[in-house]
Amino acid sequence: MFMFSRSICCAKLNQLSAFETLFSNLKLRPYATPLIGPLQTCESRIYSREKAEYANVNWDELGFALTKTDYMYVMNFTEEEQKFFNGTLTRFGNIEMCPSSGILNYGQGLFEGLKAYRKEDEGILLFRPQENALRMKIGADRMCMPSPTVDQFIDAVKKTVLANKRWVPPYGRGSLYVRPLLMGTGRNLGVKPSSGYTFLVYASPVGNYHKGDLNLMVEDNVHRAIPGGTGGIKAVTNYSPVYKPLTEAKANGFSDLLFLDASTGSNIEEGSACNIFILKGNVISTPTTHGTILPGITRKSIMEIASDFGYQVEERAIPIKEVFDAEEVFCTGTAMVVKSVASITYQGKRIEYKLGAETLSQKLHATLTGIQTGLIEDKLGWTMLID
Repeated sequence: MFMFSRSICCAKLNQLSAFETLFSNLKLRPYATPLIGPLQTCESRIYSREKAEYANVNWDELGFALTKTDYMYVMNFTEEEQKFFNGTLTRFGNIEMCPSSGILNYGQGLFEGLKAYRKEDEGILLFRPQENALRMKIGADRMCMPSPTVDQFIDAVKKTVLANKRWVPPYGRGSLYVRPLLMGTGRNLGVKPSSGYTFLVYASPVGNYHKGDLNLMVEDNVHRAIPGGTGGIKAVTNYSPVYKPLTEAKANGFSDLLFLDASTGSNIEEGSACNIFILKGNVISTPTTHGTILPGITRKSIMEIASDFGYQVEERAIPIKEVFDAEEVFCTGTAMVVKSVASITYQGKRIEYKLGAETLSQKLHATLTGIQTGLIEDKLGWTMLID
C-alpha cells in the first residue's frame, strides 16, 4: 500500500514539475506572472488550508443588492473621550438613533466601499483598504467630522470580513462588498457639527453591478457636483440628488448617466457612481479630479496598470465632443470594477463603441481582478491577506 501511494505521489509531483517548466518558458507581462513558484510553495497552498464553510446562497444569481449577513462592527466617538474607542462586533441589524442626529437632519455623513475576494485556495484578500481609510479621513475633514485612524479603519474592516467569512463568495463567483459608514449621531437641533459620531461597518456578498451592456445618456440639465461642493468626497448627500434623472434615464432604456461639469456644461465628469476613461490611439484620458470628481481607488489602480502596459495616461478636461471620436470608452469603480461602455447618447445623437474580449477594458479588467483574487502576483503591495 505504501509503495502504491508513493508511486501516485511521485506521478503528481512530476506533473507539477512539468507545469513549472512550461510556465518558466513563457514570456509574460509583469502583471501576468502565474503564481506557481517552488514546488514546496505549490504543495503547501494545495494541502495546508481547510475547506471553507459557505453560507446557503445561490452565488450564480448574485446581483448588487443587500444580502443580510451575520455581523457588523460599531465604534463610537464622544465629546468627552475625543476619540473613537471600544469598537465591537454585533449581530447585523437595525440601529437606534436620536431623531435630531446630524446624519438624519443635515446629512453629516460619509461612506466608503471596498471588497474582500476569495482566492483559489479559499484564502481571503482585501484590496488597498488603506486607500479607503485615507479617503475617509479627507472626507471627514471636509465635513467637519472626526474619523477613525487608518489602523482602526483597517482593523474594523478585517474583523467584519472575518466575522462574515462564510458570506465571501467562492473564487470567481462574486465578492464581499464592505460598506464603512461615518455618521453624525449626536443630538443636534441647530445647524452645527454633531456632538457624537458612529463608525459602522457592514458587508454583503455581491455580483455584477451592471448586467448586460452599459449604455450611457449624457445629463445636461442636472449636475452631480459643483465647484466648492462635496463631489470629490464620498458624502452621503452626493447621491440622492441624481435619483430623479437616473430613474428617468433607466425608464428610457439607459444603464446610467454621464454628468457634465457645472461651470461650462461642456466637459464630461463621471457617472452616478463611476469614473470614466476614453481611449484614442495609445492615449487614455480621464477627467481630472479637481474637487467635483471622486478620486476613485479603482480609477487610480487602472491608471497605474495601463501606464505599465505602455499607454500614455492623461488626466485633463475632456470636452463632450471628444467622446464621439474615442475608439473605446470604459468606466471604473469598486462596484463596477472595469466595464466597457457600449454606447453614449447626447442630445439625440448616439455613438457605439467596440466591445468584446479584445478591448483594452477587458484586458484591464482581467489584470485587476487577477491581482484582487491572487491569481496574478501582486508586485505593488495592493492586496492584504487576512485569512
